Amino acid sequence: MFIWIKLMKTMKKTLNWSIFLLLTSITALAQTNNAISKNEIPTALNGVFSKDQVQSASEIYLNSCAICHGRDLRGSEGGSALIGDRFQTKWKNKTLRELFLYTKSTMPKTKPNSFDEKTYAALIAFILNANGFPSGEKPLAFKNIADKTILGAAPPSRVSMGFKPAISENKPKTIEADWPQHRGDFGSTNYSVLNQINETNAPQLKIAWRWKTDNFGPSPEYYFKSTPLMVKGVLYTTAGLSRSIAAIDAETGETLWTFRLDEKERKAYVPRQNSGRGVAYWSDEKGGKDRVVFISPSFQLVALDAQTGRPINDFGENGIVDLKKGLGSHVDPLTSTIGSTSPPIIVNDVIIMGASFPVGLAPTSKSQTRGDIMGYDVKTGKQLWIFHTIPQAGELGNETWKDESWKYTGNAGAWAPLTADPALGYVYLPLEAATGDFYGGHRSGDNLFSQSLVCLNAKTGERVWHYQLIHHDIWDYDLPAPPILADINVDGKAIKAVIQVTKQAFAFVFDRITGKPVWPIEERAVPKSTVPGEITSPTQPFPTKPAPFDRQGYSDDILVDFTPAIKKEALKIVSKFNKGPLYTPVNLYNPPNQLGTLMIPDAVGGANWQGGVFDPEKGILYVSSSTVLRPMSIEPSTNNSDMAYVAYMGTSRIGPYGLPLVKPPYGRITAIDLNTGEHKWMVPNADTPKWVKENPALKGLKIPRTGSPERVGMLVTKSLLFAGEGSGLYASDGGGGKIFRAYNKETGKIIAELELPANQTGVPMTYSVNGKQYIVVAVGAVGHPGELVALSL
Repeated sequence: MFIWIKLMKTMKKTLNWSIFLLLTSITALAQTNNAISKNEIPTALNGVFSKDQVQSASEIYLNSCAICHGRDLRGSEGGSALIGDRFQTKWKNKTLRELFLYTKSTMPKTKPNSFDEKTYAALIAFILNANGFPSGEKPLAFKNIADKTILGAAPPSRVSMGFKPAISENKPKTIEADWPQHRGDFGSTNYSVLNQINETNAPQLKIAWRWKTDNFGPSPEYYFKSTPLMVKGVLYTTAGLSRSIAAIDAETGETLWTFRLDEKERKAYVPRQNSGRGVAYWSDEKGGKDRVVFISPSFQLVALDAQTGRPINDFGENGIVDLKKGLGSHVDPLTSTIGSTSPPIIVNDVIIMGASFPVGLAPTSKSQTRGDIMGYDVKTGKQLWIFHTIPQAGELGNETWKDESWKYTGNAGAWAPLTADPALGYVYLPLEAATGDFYGGHRSGDNLFSQSLVCLNAKTGERVWHYQLIHHDIWDYDLPAPPILADINVDGKAIKAVIQVTKQAFAFVFDRITGKPVWPIEERAVPKSTVPGEITSPTQPFPTKPAPFDRQGYSDDILVDFTPAIKKEALKIVSKFNKGPLYTPVNLYNPPNQLGTLMIPDAVGGANWQGGVFDPEKGILYVSSSTVLRPMSIEPSTNNSDMAYVAYMGTSRIGPYGLPLVKPPYGRITAIDLNTGEHKWMVPNADTPKWVKENPALKGLKIPRTGSPERVGMLVTKSLLFAGEGSGLYASDGGGGKIFRAYNKETGKIIAELELPANQTGVPMTYSVNGKQYIVVAVGAVGHPGELVALSL
C-alpha cells in the first residue's frame, strides 16, 4: 500500500488530472470488492425459499410439530420456541444445512426422520418465513444450496403470528390387512399375506411408535405377553397386572380409551396375576356394535363396546359374567384358584374359554378345581354349555380314572389359546395335565381328557373326537400352544389338518374333521416309575412323522463337549442323576448319590405357548423350541399338602464351568414341510450368549453360533419369517435378548437384524393401514416395564 501511494504522488506530477481520477476510481473499486469477498457470507436474507413452499408446510407443521413448538412457534412445555431471541441466538451463525439436519433428526418428536427431504426443506422454509426472512423465486433445496449459507440476523421487525385453527384429520383410513384373531386367524397360523416389508427392505425397518404399560396396575409388569388385535384401524390389548384393556390408534400409537375392572377381594385368589395374552373381538354385522371380550385375572368374562370401552349393559350383569359360578356350585366363587391367561375365542357367536391354575409342582391338595370348558352367548352372556375335561359319572372316559379319582382331581384345563374352524363349527382344545404335574399316584389310570387334543362342536359343546397324546402324564408335558389348522396335500390327497406341537418336541398331525392321524402314531413301551404309589402307563404315543424338532431323551453323546476335559467333567456330573429315554419318570431325591432325573426336553419344553406358525402357501410349519437338560426330583410332601409327593425343579446350567450339560444349539427354529412330513432346515434362534463367549474355560476356542435356551414368538408373512430372541423369563437358564430378526423362509438365512428396546416377550403380529405395513411386538425385561413396539419402513 505504501508503494502504491508513493506511485500516485509521482503520477500526479507527471499525468494530467483526469487520468489520475480514473486510476483512483479503479483503486477504490478494487478495495471495495476485496472487502466484500473477505467479509460477506450468504444468509437467509437473500431469499432462499419460495412462498409456495411455506404454504405447503403449513398443514404439516400444525399436524406434526405444533403440539411441541406451539401453533405460533413460540414453544410450549414440550418443545422450544422456533422464533424470537433464543432461536436467533442459537442459529444465526450456523448454516441452514445444520438447521435442516437437526430438524430432520429430532422432528416429529415421536417419529424422527419420518418425512422425506422435500418436506423437511419446506418446514425450514416455514420457520424462516415465521422469523421474517424474505421469500425468493426458487424453493429451498438442500441438494443445491451452499453449505456455508447461514441463517443470519432476522430483519429488524416484530413477528406477529395470528391464530390458525388446527387442521382436522378427516381422511378415512384404508385397511389393507387387519389382525382380528389372537394368532391372526381362527386357525392360529400367525400368517399374513402382507409383502410391503420384504427381503429387499427389511434391513430398513425402524421403530414407528412405542406404547408403554408402566402405570397399568399397582406395579409395573415386566413379562408382557400380550399380542394385540387390530380391527378397523384400532389395536386392542391387555396391559398391566390389573389386566386393563386399551384401544390404541394403529398408525400413531395414541391411546384412545382404557378400561380397568376392580376385582376387589377376588384379587387375593388370582392364580396368575398378569396382563394375559390378549383379548377377543366380535363384529356385530347387523347392529354395528362391535365388542371387545376378555377374561379378567379372577375369571370374570367382560364385554366392552369396541368404540368407547364401556361395558355392554345387556351382557351378563352390566357387562360381566362370573365364570366361577358357571363351573357349578362345587366351586367356591371367591377362594377357588382358577383363572385364564389366554383370551377366549368367539366361534359363530359363541364365546369359548379355557382355564389356568397355580404352578403344579407342589399342589396344596390332590383335590382341585377342574378346568372345564364353557360356551357363552356373545350377545347376552348366557351360558350355553359346559364340557367336563375330567369325565364325570356316566360320561365317556370316566373309567380311565381309577378309584373314583375323578371326584376330586382337578386341573386338566386349556391354558393355551384355542383354535377353531367356523366353517365346520368346531373348536379345538389343547388340554393340560391333571393334579399334580409330576405325581399321579392319587389318580391311577390313563386320565382322559388330560393331555388330549379335543374337538368340540362349538354350538353345543359336544365332543366330536379326541386323541390323548400322553397317558397318565407325570412330566408336566401340557399341550402348551394353540393347535394350528392347515390345508395340506399328502401323497396326492388333500387333507384339512390340525397340528399340535408339544413340549416333548413332537408335532402331531391329524385330519381335523375325523381326528384320524395323517401319519401313523405308534404306541411304544416306556420306562416304569419307581416312586411308591405311582402306576405309569406301559406305553406312550409316538408319531412316525414328522421327526421330533428338538432333542429327546438322554444319551452321553448329547453332553457338552467343547473340549475333552469339559466332556469328562460333564460325565462325572451326570453320574449322580437318573437318566434315560423320553418319558423316563422322575425319581426320588436321595443325596448325595441320587439327585433326581435329567429331563430333556424339560417341563418348559421343547415348544411352549409361543408354539409354531404356518405358511399356507408353502405348506411349511415353523416351530420354536428350547434344548434344555434339566434336573427334576420327587420328594415326600410336607404337612402343607395332602399329596404323597411333590416335585422340585433345578437349573439347567449345572454343567462344567457354569455351562449347560447339553451341547448347543440351546434354542432353535425348525422348518417342517407338512406335505411330506420332512424337515427342511433348522437354525439356532440367536447368537452365542455372552456367558458362553466370555467363559474363561472356552478362551481361545472358536464357538459356533449356539442360540439361546429360549422359545421365541414368530410371525410369518408372504415374504419372511420374523422372530426375536425371547423374554429370558427363566433367567438362570441364560435365555432372552433384544434382537429381532427377519429370516428367509426357504433357507433360514438371516436377512435383517433390529435391536428392540427390550427383550421380545409377546408373539408378533402385523397389519397395514393407509398403505403402510406395521409389525407390533410386546417387549419387556427385568427393570424395563412392558411395552408395545411398532416397526415399519
